[in-house]
Amino acid sequence: MSDEIAVSLLARVAGAFARLLVVLWVGGMWTVGYIAAPVLFDMLDDRMLAGNIAGRLFTFIAWIGMGAALYLLVFMSARRGRAVLRDRLFRVTAVMLACVAVGYFGIQAEMAALKAGVGAMDVMESAVRERFAVLHGMSSAIYLAQSVLGAWLVVKTRRQCPD
Repeated sequence: MSDEIAVSLLARVAGAFARLLVVLWVGGMWTVGYIAAPVLFDMLDDRMLAGNIAGRLFTFIAWIGMGAALYLLVFMSARRGRAVLRDRLFRVTAVMLACVAVGYFGIQAEMAALKAGVGAMDVMESAVRERFAVLHGMSSAIYLAQSVLGAWLVVKTRRQCPD
């Protein structure tokens, strides 16, 4: 196999993997945020349990998102060099990564601290209820923005990461 063929094959595999990661990340976000979490709160009588399970799912998808975004940013940078900074797909991916980081390391971490501070008590029945509700609203807004950007990313990735 010549070097040219090997490089071409590697580029095709890297592009296919990029597309797969986008679908895994965005599909996972939509599934967790708009299907699994609402079903948990609808089916479980224990809202604390539903919240804890949903929180674990959001954590899982956040780590998938960070890994996928980092791969995509490196992949696009390797293909386009410095010109990638003008690429809308690159910038959207970077914004989505920022959304995940702010949501997980900032807002979710503070929500977890509030929950830990009230112990076994339901956070929504505690003195920190309002602060928790504000953080939850901020988290939901960021997640919605990330979801819309993700849908755009799925559609546009096919063109930017061809076979």
